[in-house]
Amino acid sequence: MLLAIDIGNTNIKYGIYGKDGVLAASFRVSSRLSRTADEYGSVLINLLASKGLKTSDITGVIMSSVIPSLNYTICHMCEYFFGIIPTMVGPGIKTGLNIRAENSREVGADIIVNSVSAFNKYGGPVIVIDFGTATTFDVISEKCELLGVVIAPGIKTSLEALTSNTAQLPTVELESPKSVIGRNTKASMQSGIIFGFAGLVDNIIKRIKKELKLEEIKVVATGGLGEIIAKEVKSLVVVDRTLTLDGLKIIHELNENI
Repeated sequence: MLLAIDIGNTNIKYGIYGKDGVLAASFRVSSRLSRTADEYGSVLINLLASKGLKTSDITGVIMSSVIPSLNYTICHMCEYFFGIIPTMVGPGIKTGLNIRAENSREVGADIIVNSVSAFNKYGGPVIVIDFGTATTFDVISEKCELLGVVIAPGIKTSLEALTSNTAQLPTVELESPKSVIGRNTKASMQSGIIFGFAGLVDNIIKRIKKELKLEEIKVVATGGLGEIIAKEVKSLVVVDRTLTLDGLKIIHELNENI
């Protein structure tokens, strides 16, 4: 079985793929620099056991990361608990993606993985919107070229900044309010965050289409809050919660016989 590991700024996502290429299980733990390889390993072993899986079931590991300082810890965990050195998504790895950025080394591994996944699953041209710690828009052409990226603040990041820098605004649940005009503090904040980001998404998509001179373009959303925002945007958006993990599996398949 393949263990796919996506190290994000907020969470680490694990995906377990069987020989048939189907996602058999997935887990999410918080990204903490203070945790040791033993701590990450013991947590993962317990998570695997909850699905009836053992360390010996894992025969391959692929990993992407946007936190370089965690890479050694997670790689050491994989070597110690699974006896496997992970394949890292980075320079030199085969992805099939042509990166058109001015400096390809500036492009995050998460953006590469999501772009590869979206193109292979949905074709191009396609926009990938990742609602994570930051909100990113990856633009991929019909020739599997990463044309560029738009980076905006994340939804939770914005909400945390709002509540931490104001004396009287509370933390609220991220859900769509019944109306855009709020009649209490909670609804007012929900309206600003949810409808505000929906407007941001629609406007960015509109501008990308205009710049590329396209009438239509596929749009795929991923990340924890993708479903909430997708319901409020005018553009047709496909929500794919396993996009990143599936992308890791695709890249592993491209490199396993090299």
